[in-house]
Amino acid sequence: MATELNTSVGKNKMHPYKMVLYAGLGSIVMMFAGLTSAYIVKKSQANWLDFELPKVFFIATVVILLSSFTIQMAVKKAKEGLQNPYRGFLSLTAILGVVFMILQVQGFMALQANNIALTGPRSNSAASFLFVITILHLLHVLGGVIALIGVSFKSFLAKNNTENTLPVELLSTYWHFVDILWIYLFVFLHWIG
Repeated sequence: MATELNTSVGKNKMHPYKMVLYAGLGSIVMMFAGLTSAYIVKKSQANWLDFELPKVFFIATVVILLSSFTIQMAVKKAKEGLQNPYRGFLSLTAILGVVFMILQVQGFMALQANNIALTGPRSNSAASFLFVITILHLLHVLGGVIALIGVSFKSFLAKNNTENTLPVELLSTYWHFVDILWIYLFVFLHWIG
């Protein structure tokens, strides 16, 4: 069944799972485009609070960039049929995803330690927008981490699961997407916000 997924689609045709993934990614792009557009409109109001992003968001950016490298290495090792390095890079990507999420939470805590309320009656639109935008991104990263854990777990159960690379290729596309999305959001929030 697993190899049927690869062979059932001709070389010149896109796999249906990839088409579904791209459609989903397109809707995520539209959601974040809407949020960042609303951010720009709201920023012109008089009560907008300007503040700097905590340094931990810079570290988180480096971590997610590194995780893009590790997921790409997992795909490469899967295509080469190298089971153990594939498992290692896949697991490392999941770990880096968790580290990224922890760093994001630490960023929220740093903002609150500087008396910048993210939600509630004391909050400002600027902090609330930052919170909503980054939490939505975090939820997408969490979905990717859950998928990474699932594919990693499956890789440790199978004797050789590098014959069908479609799952890791789809996961890689999604992971690169959340990476690029974070870079966009980070640049947007740091220099435009």
